[in-house]
Amino acid sequence: MRVITTLSSMIKPGEPTWSGRLALSELDQTGMTTHVPTIYFYTKPSENWHTVLQALKASLTTTLVQFYPLAGRLSSIARGRLELNCNANGVCFTEAYADVKLVDLGDFFQYPFFDQLMPSVDYRNTPIEDTPLLLLQVTRFLCGGWSLGFFISHVAVDGQSALHFLSEWARVCRGEPLGYPPYLDRKVLRAGYPPTVTFNGNIEQHAQCSPPPILLGQSSNENERRQETTVTMLKLTETLVEKLLNKANKNHKLESGRRFTRYEAVTAHAWRTACKIRNLEPEQKTSIGICIDVRRRMNPPLPEKYFGNAIVDLIATGTSGELVSSTLGFVSSKIRDTINKVDTDYVNSVIDFLKNQEDLSKFQDHLQMSNNEKGPFYGNPNLGVISWLTLPMYGIDFGWGKELFTGPGTNDAEDGDFLILRGVEGVRSLIVAVCLQVRHIEDFKRVFYQSIEED
Repeated sequence: MRVITTLSSMIKPGEPTWSGRLALSELDQTGMTTHVPTIYFYTKPSENWHTVLQALKASLTTTLVQFYPLAGRLSSIARGRLELNCNANGVCFTEAYADVKLVDLGDFFQYPFFDQLMPSVDYRNTPIEDTPLLLLQVTRFLCGGWSLGFFISHVAVDGQSALHFLSEWARVCRGEPLGYPPYLDRKVLRAGYPPTVTFNGNIEQHAQCSPPPILLGQSSNENERRQETTVTMLKLTETLVEKLLNKANKNHKLESGRRFTRYEAVTAHAWRTACKIRNLEPEQKTSIGICIDVRRRMNPPLPEKYFGNAIVDLIATGTSGELVSSTLGFVSSKIRDTINKVDTDYVNSVIDFLKNQEDLSKFQDHLQMSNNEKGPFYGNPNLGVISWLTLPMYGIDFGWGKELFTGPGTNDAEDGDFLILRGVEGVRSLIVAVCLQVRHIEDFKRVFYQSIEED
């Protein structure tokens, strides 16, 4: 496939918007500080291509009036902190053509990741103050179908907020009024305020900020970071999902009486499988990183349509021997118990811990870092799981029909990265995208499926 870029421009809000410096919360400024890629594919629209492009751009300028922070730029301030400069410099909109038909892509899940269909950022050579927070690429195919590459800063927003913007842009493009304006005041997560508690610097109080375990006998994860990796997509039909849930819930007494969820069971199954196929020593410590949305876990809940990052990282830990020898229900309960820690006090404790840090850069993961400087490594002997199951990413209709397919746009994964997506073969089916070392991937696929069928 060859993709030719024909035009790139900055789209700005269609009316004057508030200008100034917007304080970011600690949840905005830590973790992944690059852009997150998502791609949408659509069939041929009923209108001519010029009309489609004009409608997309005009509705974008209208939508940015309410979502004006996305038209701004980040600025670095002291102690590894960031702030958002609302300067209306605009979002990048790229137009392109591809020399293939959509049908040539076949099964989207099996097609190589779509780097050519996504905008990109040269993080090493472009100052953060000049980097757009949102970059879009609209690519037309020979058949008339088209794709939308959506590349948005994770400092500016999390998945819920990114898709809130995308759905409102689509709504406006269909000729409808804006449905739900964003709640832009990040002070509800104490952005810009001093800490309420002073920590003594003991990082053990927040295990998610500690380096994950490394392999026994090694002094660093440098060797594991250098291993060649590959990504595979694993399909779980509704039948397989139900079998997995039955295994997790079998003979396991739940204090709440609530069965384990698909997320809990699949995450636990992946963790056990990784321990098995990596041939870890029984006493090897292992962690799994989990991301949790806190919007409804706080009391009171965050305001409706809060626009920013409202996710915290959690860590579940164990030893390889414990996980492999225990039931799936036991490991699932480890996942649930970790998630259940998240409430208002926990979130405020995380924020206070980060506010007390002299420099936040050590809690940030960005592409300018060398391997020695990079953030937490959830490769061998660990895993890091992200779920898109609850994200409102499906049914995005700009006026010419809903998407044929949506999914992650590029392959920036590292060893141990595990993404759970909705499947296409039934409402409860799943797709799991996993990145592992090449030497582990075939064994993982085999054991992942075989152990579901075992009694």
